[in-house]
Amino acid sequence: MRVWMKKIRMNKSLTQEDIAEQCKISRSYYTHIENGTKTPTVPVAKRMANFFDCEWTIFFENERSLEDRNKKNTQKVV
Repeated sequence: MRVWMKKIRMNKSLTQEDIAEQCKISRSYYTHIENGTKTPTVPVAKRMANFFDCEWTIFFENERSLEDRNKKNTQKVV
């Protein structure tokens, strides 16, 4: 599951349908991406990255590598 996507969506008080419309995909496809059962195509990843204000390649990384990257970024700030 891409927990970070759900956190951002919930913080913005948006539904999956809201984001799906913004990214020009179906709600069910978005749900699969958020749940981690599907990986978006590159064009979809780029549209979603634009919405989430992140690098599009993040959708092709696993949760473990994201956790490692976040730890490194946190250590740099401290």
